[in-house]
Amino acid sequence: MGQSASQAATFYKDVAKNGKLWTCRDSGGNPAPLKSDGRRAMPFWSSLSRVQKIIKTAPEYSAFEPEELSWNDFIAVWAPDLSEHNLLIGVNWSGVSVTGYDFEPKDVIDNVEFHR
Repeated sequence: MGQSASQAATFYKDVAKNGKLWTCRDSGGNPAPLKSDGRRAMPFWSSLSRVQKIIKTAPEYSAFEPEELSWNDFIAVWAPDLSEHNLLIGVNWSGVSVTGYDFEPKDVIDNVEFHR
């Protein structure tokens, strides 16, 4: 299993177990970088320590602060909004280049629910 696949599997298990996830925010909102396919992806992490590591090590994320979300709020509010705006979800992006797998919101929900 590659690094991104391993990160995604950990994301699903952790979020299913703990019922929460994290993104990050600054005064302008949440990051949603443009991907090579022309779509944007908003990153989410399965633990506070993961998002803190990105903020500490990736210069483009240094101005962000962690934002905790409950799984229920994510399902009810965030996922529908992300879908409406055609955004993908980046799961447990890692490394200095802040990369990983991106999925449709419905697929993230299905995978977390599968692990509950």
